Amino acid sequence: MRKMPFHLVDPSPWPFLLSMNLMALVMQFIFYVNFKKTIIMFCLFNLLVVIFFWSRDITREGSYLGFHNKKIRKNMKLGMVFFILSEIMFFFGIFWSLLHSSLSFCIDFFNTWPPKGISIINPFGIPLLNTVLLLLSGYTITVSHFSLLKKDFFFSSSHLLLTIFLGLLFIMIQFMEYKSSFFCFNNSIYGCCFFISTGFHGLHVLLGLLLLCVCFVRMLSGHFTNDKHVLFECSIWYWHFVDVVWVFLYLMLYCWISL
Repeated sequence: MRKMPFHLVDPSPWPFLLSMNLMALVMQFIFYVNFKKTIIMFCLFNLLVVIFFWSRDITREGSYLGFHNKKIRKNMKLGMVFFILSEIMFFFGIFWSLLHSSLSFCIDFFNTWPPKGISIINPFGIPLLNTVLLLLSGYTITVSHFSLLKKDFFFSSSHLLLTIFLGLLFIMIQFMEYKSSFFCFNNSIYGCCFFISTGFHGLHVLLGLLLLCVCFVRMLSGHFTNDKHVLFECSIWYWHFVDVVWVFLYLMLYCWISL
């Protein structure tokens, strides 16, 4: 057998189970929208279980068996870059629909934007607070990374925990904004764009929080060193991506529309 620097993974059921659970989750969401009957929480629980066991296997391969050498870590980072690029294209489509709707006035909108009957959310209230929280979380996660590079594990883990707290606070405040808004998903194209864009961003924040929680547990377990922490680096990149997306959402959904 020819020697090579790459690790050939053993057969695993987790990719197949993850894809099946994602499909079931989407189908249950469609059932909920149309029939108000769903087992979406059961599908979400199964999804988290599959993610946990797959992450356990990857951690075992990288931290205990030593399969993640320098070349593999480089390819993992490259894969994360491509994943973030695909996410940029996804949000680009959402921004495109928002810009097209706001710049193409028609009689259906009474030639105004936002359409009549939409009560605009004050951009200097809850949205500004959420923006400050996310930007502050970007600072704390950066401090955590630099502390890890300097082998200050206590300072790194404490700032990582603070980042997770700020992210959870952002989600809670965003939910409060949904509850207090004076329009819903069905109130014109603006309501549709608003809830789709902020809702998908919220899902990405939850995914980022999940990654950061895994990083926090692994950091406390001693899996990260100052030169080997690929998962932590990828999670930081993803978190900064979420921050930047929110800044654009804040400017387009709250500030620009209030001018």
